[in-house]
Amino acid sequence: MNRFRTMTIFALTLITGGLLTGMIGLAWADATWSGHTALVHNLALSPDGKTLASAGFDQTIRLWDVASGKTTAELKGHTGPVYGVVFTPDGKTLASVSTDQSIRLWNVKEAKELKEIKGHTGIVDGVITTPDGKNLMTASSDKSARLWNIEQAKETKNLGSLTGAAFCATISPDGKTAAAAGAEGQIKVWEIPTGKELKAFKGSTIGGTTGILFLPDNKTLVSIGHDRKIRTWEAATGKAVLDLGPTADDLYGLCLLPDGKRIAVSGYGGNISIWNLETKKQQFTKKLPHFGAYCIQVSKDGKRLYVGMDNHQIQVVDLPQ
Repeated sequence: MNRFRTMTIFALTLITGGLLTGMIGLAWADATWSGHTALVHNLALSPDGKTLASAGFDQTIRLWDVASGKTTAELKGHTGPVYGVVFTPDGKTLASVSTDQSIRLWNVKEAKELKEIKGHTGIVDGVITTPDGKNLMTASSDKSARLWNIEQAKETKNLGSLTGAAFCATISPDGKTAAAAGAEGQIKVWEIPTGKELKAFKGSTIGGTTGILFLPDNKTLVSIGHDRKIRTWEAATGKAVLDLGPTADDLYGLCLLPDGKRIAVSGYGGNISIWNLETKKQQFTKKLPHFGAYCIQVSKDGKRLYVGMDNHQIQVVDLPQ
């Protein structure tokens, strides 16, 4: 089942001075962008940093001008809630995935649908591009992780299945390694050229592993989950390296800051925070005015966070410099 259908709603955690280090913010977000009519589940920033794409449960994708906070296009075509979006490295194409079991490709400049790709037999939850921009990787509630050729709009490789629904996918910066994670906390790692499974191991110890990404070294995975922990792993061996937290929330959103050393996370209770993986310390935290911070992205210059919310909005937070 999908992570929202299995989600347990926890009471908001009281934050005490001894729990957190660094700067604590309890103010409202610095700006609010409105347009969607249902929760915002995923965000993607264009390679040039000028456009933010948002995936909504209202079955639409919105493109936003980050300078003005205005919607520049609304993409319609999916027949179910949109779960994920990603730009190709050249910024010309956007890929989206949905509960309608499809992958759709969009021309960003013209704001029109190019192709619909079918193959999964369940909700397509996660999507990412390979660094060369030629392929997509998807994660689905049918438990599978798959690779797709963008130009040919067809499946090229079924990497394998998790023990439960697959929520998220990631690819190493060198394009050689892929990983997926999902409902039962499991993380699986594959070698992309051969499709060989390298390792399977447990991420979150409670519920699902809801986010994963590779660090710039191509060897280290970061994971978040319902157990409110941030962990790093040796991807090839599954060996745990760092165990940070617990955070104030069940975690859903994860992104890497431009310096490659820090991550930002967001959670169900509306808390966002930044963690330095080198110092192993939390550097910033803020309680947003609404619950359901399902996704988070960082601006190209690292000075601003964008957070997709349950209340249909995108909260924009300017970071202390």
